[in-house]
Amino acid sequence: MTAIAHRPLITIADYLAGEESADCRHDYLAGEVYAMSGASARHNIICGNLFAALHRKLTGGSCQVFMADLKVHLTMMGEDYFYYPDLMVACNPNDKASHYRDHPSVLVEVMSPTTERTDRREKLFAYREIASLEEYVLIAQDSQEVVVYRRQNAWVASRLGVDGVLELKSIDFALSVAELYVGAASTG
Repeated sequence: MTAIAHRPLITIADYLAGEESADCRHDYLAGEVYAMSGASARHNIICGNLFAALHRKLTGGSCQVFMADLKVHLTMMGEDYFYYPDLMVACNPNDKASHYRDHPSVLVEVMSPTTERTDRREKLFAYREIASLEEYVLIAQDSQEVVVYRRQNAWVASRLGVDGVLELKSIDFALSVAELYVGAASTG
């Protein structure tokens, strides 16, 4: 019988300390750390368009929007997880950790061919465990398609095309899908 070598698990304290000086971002999944790849120009334009619109809408209110470098923390089946969503809206005034949020209202992922499976399955499953989360948004980067998962009695998905309007009911926000993609088509 062959023994299987296991990597030692990393503590949350070591992970958070390491992220402050890391050259790249890492997700933390129940003690294991995974490096994240960089994003394309198209990905950045889509995120920037949504961030700008959300920032305009939320400035001066009780909610804040964060882009890319602030983690979301969740506990699932007794294990801790930290992910870097592309965008996050947090409205809980007591949720003030310096490098992450525990109680987001909205999480957004802009999907690339390499992240789509993780965003549609793993993160969907994990994010739904966050009690404060009202909406999870998946935005395709290579086509004009948006899926909004909304907490109601159960999680309900709405699929939007180029003529649709992205509505985030939890924060009274709307933006046309066309506006979301302005400038992205001309980028490689």
